[in-house]
Amino acid sequence: MRSITTKLIIAFLGVSLISIIMVAVLVRWNTRQEFDDFVFQRNSSEMVTLLMNYYHMQGSWQGVEPTIIMQPGYPADNPGFRKPPIYTLADQHGMVVVEGPGYSLGEIVPPEYLELGIPIKVDGRVVGTLLLGREAFQVNAMETSFIHRIGSFLLTVGFSVAGLALILGILLAYNITRPIHQLTQVTREISQGTLGGQVDVRSRDEIGRLSESFNKMSADLARSNQVRKQMTADIAHELRTPLSLIIGQAEAVHDGVMPPTLENFEIIREGAGRLERLVDDLRILSLADAGELAMAPLPIDPGKLVREVVSMFRSLVKDKQITLDMQLDEDLPLISIDPGRMTQVLGNIVDNAIRFTPQGGRIILSAGRKDDQVELAVQDNGRGVSADELGRIFDRLYRADASRQNDHNGMGSGLGLAIARSIVEMHGGQIQSSLPDGGGLRISILLPSVG
Repeated sequence: MRSITTKLIIAFLGVSLISIIMVAVLVRWNTRQEFDDFVFQRNSSEMVTLLMNYYHMQGSWQGVEPTIIMQPGYPADNPGFRKPPIYTLADQHGMVVVEGPGYSLGEIVPPEYLELGIPIKVDGRVVGTLLLGREAFQVNAMETSFIHRIGSFLLTVGFSVAGLALILGILLAYNITRPIHQLTQVTREISQGTLGGQVDVRSRDEIGRLSESFNKMSADLARSNQVRKQMTADIAHELRTPLSLIIGQAEAVHDGVMPPTLENFEIIREGAGRLERLVDDLRILSLADAGELAMAPLPIDPGKLVREVVSMFRSLVKDKQITLDMQLDEDLPLISIDPGRMTQVLGNIVDNAIRFTPQGGRIILSAGRKDDQVELAVQDNGRGVSADELGRIFDRLYRADASRQNDHNGMGSGLGLAIARSIVEMHGGQIQSSLPDGGGLRISILLPSVG
């Protein structure tokens, strides 16, 4: 029995049958007990009334037994009526006048047993005591038939409920296992290489939440696989371009097509340098993904960090006739960072801003408070990006300016902002991008302050 559907159906049916049988037995037993109590109370009351009338008319208990036995309602030849009751009757002094089980005629009944009997009162005084046991009244044929009909009804209802429970169990088991079967099928498809499969979400219970989580996982897996394929293709392209340049230039010099001048060797060197930067960026990203990128955090003044980065790019922005300014708030709290890594982050962002800021443009590197955090921001007034591209600028090997994909005059590897995001997140911070009102692009880094 390997099917969970079969197990659920059998479990539902088993629990239903056990519950029904227990209820039927308890109801049948309780019904019989209640019915016996009713019969006893009714008949004992009738018998007490009969004895009271007899004593009231006769003034004594003499000749009482034949009268009770031969009363109407107890004909021996009618199977629909019960047999005469078995009882003991004692007079007002406790002496047995009608003998019954355990007592002889004329015997004195002990007071403690008289208290268990039913007193017979005439004109307000006790004239006798009726001693009855549960066995005093025997159930007649009609009453027995009634009990049997009750039992049959309970069995019929029990089997009907069991059948209904079986039907409901089958439907419930099907509804529970259907998404599981779908999950199994889509999982098998994923294992065979078909990614992105989805299952139907038909409820909001645990199975529904499992289906939603599975769908998200499947979609993320398909998207990650697509990104991996695209990244592999992009890396191959990025590696091929400098390699082709190096090989082509070297073969041209080797074959004598181009002279072995310093200028031609410089082209080869630049291609090798670009290739080296790309490989180094890929190595940093792989270490960051594996959580193995070395970090040595120290409490640093944000203003000092900003001034160091600005000094790194003074000559470059001067050559390109771009203004690089600083804006620092006063009394900035310290931040716990790896100085080298965070300098690399800000350097990548500033370098990216310089490449896309035209001659005469302006770049602002700022540091300020934002709630209990410190915000480091780089804002330029260059071409910026579109709103659709804003969320993708941190993707690996993504360049917003497609027209410059093959421009090697200063174009980076396309990994700078991706590296920046990884390092910032390793510091417990956040990196965000926005489009300022005056145009250009603003990239901000939020880092927790120290103390």
